[in-house]
Amino acid sequence: MSALPPHGEGTAGDRAIQQALDTAWPADLDADDERQLLAVGRALLRADATGVGRDRWPAYFRAARRGVAPPAFATARFRIQAAVARQDGALDRAVVHLVWAGTDRGGTHTDGRITDLHFTRTTPTTEGEPAWIPLPRT
Repeated sequence: MSALPPHGEGTAGDRAIQQALDTAWPADLDADDERQLLAVGRALLRADATGVGRDRWPAYFRAARRGVAPPAFATARFRIQAAVARQDGALDRAVVHLVWAGTDRGGTHTDGRITDLHFTRTTPTTEGEPAWIPLPRT
């Protein structure tokens, strides 16, 4: 029997998805780094899927989205079901794994979509606070 809820379960299944991600990828980042990466990863995915907030990462969207269609998801019908942030092969690299659901402009709802966003650590902007920037998709 699968630990994941059936598609279409709605928000009731999100907790099981989060638990599955946590089990599949044990934590390996400092708690502050993980919190920051999750916040930035969620915001970046929301901006990518809905178009809202893209101005926060102009270089990312300029590099990553040349010739790609505009966002297809409405902000009211978009949610992140679960997310984890983990190291990506080095201490200064991380990946945020996100599982999300959304309804497109045509009215088709799908859940269990998966997106991985990769980040690199940069010089902190505030003392003691790590700074992570998204790497363009290749």
